[in-house]
This record gives sequence, structure tokens and C-alpha cells, in this order.
Amino acid sequence: MNGLDAAQALLGHDFSRPELLAEALTHRSAAGAKGVGSNERLEFIGDRVLGLVVAEWLIERFPNEQEGKLGPRLAALVSKPSLAAIAEAHEVGAMLSVAPGEAKRGVSTQANVMADALEAMIGALYLDAGLAAVKAFIRRVMTDVMVAQAAPPKDPKTALQEWALKRALPLPAYTVVSQSGPSHAPLFVVRVSVGNASAEAKAGAKRAAEQEAARMLLEELPE
Repeated sequence: MNGLDAAQALLGHDFSRPELLAEALTHRSAAGAKGVGSNERLEFIGDRVLGLVVAEWLIERFPNEQEGKLGPRLAALVSKPSLAAIAEAHEVGAMLSVAPGEAKRGVSTQANVMADALEAMIGALYLDAGLAAVKAFIRRVMTDVMVAQAAPPKDPKTALQEWALKRALPLPAYTVVSQSGPSHAPLFVVRVSVGNASAEAKAGAKRAAEQEAARMLLEELPE
């Protein structure tokens, strides 16, 4: 099964405009090959459609919660790590068209690349089949993470800041240790320090690396 067929099977839709799906599966490194553009434009619209569908789902699932709790729920569910985990579980990376050199570097398995591709696929599905098809797909692939989110989550940076404040410690300090890779696939290494404790993490975006470093440090710190 080729990438297009696998993507259509995952999305549960046979595209009347398969060129949309081909674009959604094209990493920027492979843009221009066979006249296909990169998936960035479809990622743009897919991100907005995903947010709308998940926000509606949250209002339906938690009818008594206000924005202060719904906001963190939404942010966690549509975050890059959450989307990357879903994309990895459904082997989205194997569906992508990536330039040979980038493929050798494992770009298609990078979390941010898979998350962006999933959003682009959602954008393509929306444009080809409408909101109802997108809603059915999102609820199918995100039900487990939605059900698992019993309480409104706190992002790791907020949780780490609260941990420090409760102990009268200085606020966490984040430092970019290094930045490497090409502009279309950067890699940030970030260190976070609180008191004498620290942790490092890497990701394709600075904020994502900060969040991961905070999460790692929280796992090492006492409750």
C-alpha cells in the first residue's frame, strides 16, 4: 500500500481531489517534485479545523467547565506531542514524501514533522470532504486521549514554576544549549534549572524543548 492509499484508509475517505492529500503528505524538503507543493498551507488550515472540532468536543464532554479549565484541556490535546503520538501510532511518518537526504536523517520520524503532517491531512480532509468527515476522523483517533484526560492538565512549564514557588525557590531558568539543523528541520537543545537541579531536552521547536525539559525535571524532583 502506497502513502496515498494508506492515508486514505486512515482518514476513512476516498479523495475526489487526491492532489490535496498528496500535498498534505509532502514535506517541505520534497516540495516541487512532480509539481507538488509542501504541506505547510494545509497544516495551517488543519490546525484551525482541529482546534474547532476538539473545542466543540470539550464543550460537549464537560458541559459544566469554564474557559479556565477548557483552555488547558484543548492546549494539551492539540499539542505537538499529543499529535505526534497519534501520528506515530498510525505510522504517518511512513506515508510522507521526503527528500532522500532528509529521509536518511530520519526527518519523517521526527515528532514535529509527524504532528505537522497529521494537521495537514486534517486540512486536506476538510477541503475535500467537509467538517463532518473531519469530526468523525478526529473523534476516532483521539478518543483514547480524550477519555484519559480526567482532570484539566497543567503544562510542564507551569507545573514546574508552581513547584518552585511553593518552595520559595527562584523561577525556573531556561537556556538554549545548542541549535542545529537546517531551517526547515531545526533541532533545539534546552536546559532548565531550578535551584541545584537541572534537565536537558531536545525538540524541533524551542518551546517544545522547554516543555520537555520541564517535564523531565519534574519527574526527578520530589513531590
